[in-house]
Amino acid sequence: MIKPHGAETLTPLYVSDDAERAELTKEAEQLPSVLLSSGAAASAVMLASGYFTPLTGYMNISAATSVASDMKLPNGLFWPVPVMNIVPSEQLTDAVKNSDRISLRDPNVEGNPPLAILKVSAIETLSTEQKQLLIEKTFGTTDPEHPGVPAYADVGDNVLSGPIDVLNYSYFREDFPDTFRTAVEIRKDIEARGWDTVVAFQTRNPMHRAHEELCKIAQREVNADGILIHMLLGKLKPGDIPGAVRDASIRAMVQHYFPENTVSITGYGFDMLYAGPREALLHAVFRQNCGASHFIVGRDHAGAGDYYGAFEAQEIFDTIPEDALEIGIFRGDFTVWCKKCNDIVMMRDCPHGGDDYFNVSGTKQREILAAGEPLPPEIARPEVAEILMEYYQSEADA
Repeated sequence: MIKPHGAETLTPLYVSDDAERAELTKEAEQLPSVLLSSGAAASAVMLASGYFTPLTGYMNISAATSVASDMKLPNGLFWPVPVMNIVPSEQLTDAVKNSDRISLRDPNVEGNPPLAILKVSAIETLSTEQKQLLIEKTFGTTDPEHPGVPAYADVGDNVLSGPIDVLNYSYFREDFPDTFRTAVEIRKDIEARGWDTVVAFQTRNPMHRAHEELCKIAQREVNADGILIHMLLGKLKPGDIPGAVRDASIRAMVQHYFPENTVSITGYGFDMLYAGPREALLHAVFRQNCGASHFIVGRDHAGAGDYYGAFEAQEIFDTIPEDALEIGIFRGDFTVWCKKCNDIVMMRDCPHGGDDYFNVSGTKQREILAAGEPLPPEIARPEVAEILMEYYQSEADA
């Protein structure tokens, strides 16, 4: 199986020993504390799960700036996106400033229980110029209307860095018990299935017909034993479809339209960045760490609005060193319904064009559903359409 990124084995930061975890949880209740942002909490879950291997905690400003500017950690290892814990000034009480261990409280669980303990390496303040650099390099824009920019711009200026011990997986285990899996668990599952070559598909949306066919095409072309459908379960922008609905629709599609034991349906606990090309690179790191040999990067991967070109998220892989990642990249083209082929096709593989094509996209799917109209069979399988239409109808009636 493919090695984790920058390591021989995964380095999950979840405290797996029950007695040790209980003791640390008790300690965390007594320590000075800060309330994490949703993004920093999600990063703690990713660190706990092994997806951020080989990181050991939150980056300081120097490391984050190196990653933003050059996509390298201070030790030279490739890393595409800063992983930071930024808090507002009102959280920096004297107790926090004077403690070498602090409790990190979860903003997404009622009562804000401790999520992790931070061994404080540094408490620093971001300058305006440093924050602008981090945002510009990560998102390619500083536009406050970009759905990911506020996650950096509006959470404060104080950076708390250092290694962490993670005490739980936030709300993900409870809310998605059949879907949330750590990178450690996915590797074990791939091994148990006897899969060698595995192609991974990232999604924050229900899978429409084009997604389905893209997975099948990629599986055929790389001769994969199985497909890892790996959905983001964290926070999304307004208008995106909730995780539970997405999960149900994907399971219905796989049950009816994929051969048995060719698909693993899983999810991970991260908030969407909508960082386009940089996030595509981060997604590749995640999939290498969970054992996939190939990763699908499609049109407008991890994008939002018109901030990125259709294939920028593929082109960025041509700009990084050849040895930066071990995982192979499968590049998807525009995927459409061709009336003459009477099937979903990638445009690069089809001899037809123009009026022969019906565009199949997540945006189009959401527009039709929001208008209260039925999804045509060219866009969605009927079993999937039924689940999505029921959700949109319930929203309209609310």
